[in-house]
Amino acid sequence: MLKPHPTVLRRLVEEYETLTAAGSGPAGPDPRIGDLAYTLCVSTGTRDVRHALIIAHGWLGTAGQDAPAAGTPAAV
Repeated sequence: MLKPHPTVLRRLVEEYETLTAAGSGPAGPDPRIGDLAYTLCVSTGTRDVRHALIIAHGWLGTAGQDAPAAGTPAAV
């Protein structure tokens, strides 16, 4: 399975969590919450946004270990 870029995944998680913390639920006033939940599920290969968030947080926790630091050339 392909993994989303950590920057993109981080943005999705942060935006979803910000909206849900502000009180927007799946049937809430902000229609983006459903789109974000769907995108998180597709990005993580899950069907439930709670599982998607668990997986996303896990990937983001190890994302820095997989990628070279900014400005560091990758090994050839």
